Amino acid sequence: MRHTIRTTTLICLICSAAAIAAAVPAEAAERHRVRAVGQNGTGFVAGGRTAEGAAYLRGRGVTRNAEGTTLRSGGVYRGPDGGVAARAGQTTRGTDGSLTHQSGFAAQGANGGSIQSSGSVTRSADGTSGSRTTTATGAGGNSYVGSTSYNPQTGVTHTATCTDAAGNPIPCR
Repeated sequence: MRHTIRTTTLICLICSAAAIAAAVPAEAAERHRVRAVGQNGTGFVAGGRTAEGAAYLRGRGVTRNAEGTTLRSGGVYRGPDGGVAARAGQTTRGTDGSLTHQSGFAAQGANGGSIQSSGSVTRSADGTSGSRTTTATGAGGNSYVGSTSYNPQTGVTHTATCTDAAGNPIPCR
């Protein structure tokens, strides 16, 4: 079974970080951790808030079954200035030696800039292939959209497009 990390999931994680930060009093500097052990795996969730007002929540879980081992992890962070970030990933190693990894992150600065990126890597008997797509927008409105992929037969391919706040093409650095 293949799971995809979607941008909407990352946005929900960012919203969760904001809600967590708002719910904990600013003067509280606390950390909490919960660990779970089950028949097919283990996991934990940890969260807290610093004295400076930053808040975080992160988690990780490992499951094992007849098909292989899967590790899932993710986290959200809200800085004291209002910037937020989230990351999620999943890696599965099959009993046949195959490997798949998918991950993504999104962040938004307190001054309006944002970035989101997602990618995947697959290792099979045919070789290793992967790709990553990144979109970033500066506080002034300039944006970057880039995509990089690797295939054993064709090598590395990279494309990038940059635009100004009005949507006009500009050179990518």
